[in-house]
Formats: sequence, structure tokens, C-alpha cells
Amino acid sequence: MRTVVVTLISVGLLAAGSGLSAEVPGGARLKDIAALQGPSATPALGYGLVVGLNKTGDRKQTIFSAQTLASMLERFGVAVSPNAMKVENIAAVVVTAEIGPYMQNGGRIDVVASSIGDARSLQGGTLLPTPLRGPDGAVVALAQGPLSIGGFGAGGGGNSVAVNHLTVGRVPRGALVQAFHPATLAGLESLNLALYEPDFASAARVAAAINMELGADAAHAVDAGQVRVQVPVAYKSNLAELIARIEPLSVNIDAVARVVINERTGTVVMGGDVRIGSAAVAHGNLSVRISTRLDVSQPGPLAQGQTTVVPQTRLDVEEGDNKLIALDAGTTLADVVKALNGLGATPRDIIAIMQALKAAGALRAELIIL
Repeated sequence: MRTVVVTLISVGLLAAGSGLSAEVPGGARLKDIAALQGPSATPALGYGLVVGLNKTGDRKQTIFSAQTLASMLERFGVAVSPNAMKVENIAAVVVTAEIGPYMQNGGRIDVVASSIGDARSLQGGTLLPTPLRGPDGAVVALAQGPLSIGGFGAGGGGNSVAVNHLTVGRVPRGALVQAFHPATLAGLESLNLALYEPDFASAARVAAAINMELGADAAHAVDAGQVRVQVPVAYKSNLAELIARIEPLSVNIDAVARVVINERTGTVVMGGDVRIGSAAVAHGNLSVRISTRLDVSQPGPLAQGQTTVVPQTRLDVEEGDNKLIALDAGTTLADVVKALNGLGATPRDIIAIMQALKAAGALRAELIIL
């Protein structure tokens, strides 16, 4: 009998204060479930050229890469017409990056280079110095360096093999931040924390944990996704210390019971709070096998006939033993998994069973299909 392994996700139910450490079962650090509203990352974009490819770069169908190379050579005193170039070791790319709100000038960030021409691979290429511009058009960083694509490609004799995506590469710490103005926290009277997963119970518990750390009425839940923290007088001039004090607080968050199904991969993930109402599940396999055997009909030596192929078709139908499993109201996830394993259900079977339970109104959880 095949055993189905289901991933369990458990969430806590009790609020936690400053006296509880991050190791409390079911607890999560405040910095992992919420972010400070206001300052946000800045996207940066640039157009560049990758060189050093092994004849896997842009070809004649992409003309702007040759124009870019000709323009660059002209700056070095080499005048070459783009139409006279026949190179396959360059590729035009779009370079993207994200600059954090507190990144300082001189800091380094990762960049991603994506081919925009007909290059077959960026393997072994080097990104030439590329200015990255922010939303306002100003240059905020300069990117360059060797690309890492996390794969490889090879071919010969009309055959080829490729591992991973070869037309997108990454340059770790490949961009130097320049002329960037980081966000400031000075002068704020209150801080707003945005929950990654909005929930009224979780917001109330976050506020309770902060109040136990800073004192009563220091924080309150504005709605399901926002908690407002009043800045104490002692931290008016140093908000960084206040944020550093509340970020490690342990909070037992709440969440909606969910069952996530990925039909493409046959993956089923069920939260620990999933409950099943009164229901009965029947599972049976109907197997239909059709096989065809080709026989040859050979006439006798003196018969005036022709040799023909006669198909012999056989149809077999097998139906597995049906089993009926009754589930009582309030059945836990462990009981459901045990019952489904008892039925010999595969992940594909579990997907169909969960959808049927939801349609019957017996599944006490949100059903999400990816």
C-alpha cells in the first residue's frame, strides 16, 4: 500500500510578550511576520552588453547589440560600421536590481542580466560596466562582473543539451551603489507595521506583545494588516534602537486554515488547523485495459486468397474493492491523513477527495489550487 506524506504547517494560538524568547513553540519573530511601512526598496534598470561568449551570443537578427558595440569602440577611437561586424560572442541584456531603503553609497547589491536578443546562452560571459537608473531616470548604481547562470549547455553534431535557463545570469554583489539617498526615520511620531499575512487576531497579538515590552497603550491594531506603535519619548532621537528592540519579539500568529493543491505536481499541503465535518469518503479504482494482438491469416497453398492481418482485441475491466471511511465532525488532520492512507490514496486521489469534501461543505478550510 502506498503511503501519502502530507506537509503540516502549524500555527500557535496564544499571544506572547517580551518574556518569551524566539524559541517558544509556535512563535515567530516580529521581523519575520511584519515590515515597517513607508521606506521601500527602489527598482533599478539598465541596458548593457555581455562579452566573452563562446559563439552563443546575438546573431544577425539582433542589430542593436552590434550597434552598441560599435558605439563603445568609437569612444576608444576605433571606427567600425555595425553592418561590417560579424561577431557572435556578445549579447545585449537588460540589467535589473533592487536597492534597499537603507542602502548607503558604496554598498554592493546583486544584479540580474537577461538577454533581449537571440543569444543562445550567456554562459561564461562578462557584463561590461552598465549604469542602472532609478524610477526618476537618475543613475543610482553601476553594475559589472562575470555572470553566474547556475547551469551549462553543450552541443555538437546537431545534438545539444542544456541544464537550467541559459539566457539569464546573475552577478552576485555586482553593482556599486552611487548617489542614492537612503530613507530616514528622523522626526516620526509613530511607526506603522504592515503584516505580511493580514489577520485581525495576529494584529491584536502583535500589539499585545509590543505593549508587554514597551508598556500599556504603546501599540494598537489599526486593522487586520496594520499595527501602529507610538514612539516613546526616550526613543524620539533614536528610532533605530526602538525598532531593534521590538523586531526580535516572539508572537504566536494566527492564520486561516488552508489546503493548498498543486495539480501539476500532485502536491498537497494542509495546515495544522484544518478540520473536517461529518462526511463519508469512498475510494475505488476502475481500471480498463484494452490490448490488441495482430495475427496473420495465411491462406492454404492452393487457395486463391491473400495474406491479411487480423487484429484480435481484448477488453479487461477491473474494479478495485470499494471502501467507505466515515469521518466524524471535528476530525483532525492526522485522522484525515490516516484515513486516506488506509484507502491507499495517492496524492492525485487526495486532490480529488479534498475538492469533493469542499464541494460537500465538509472541509473547514480555504481550498487554494495553484
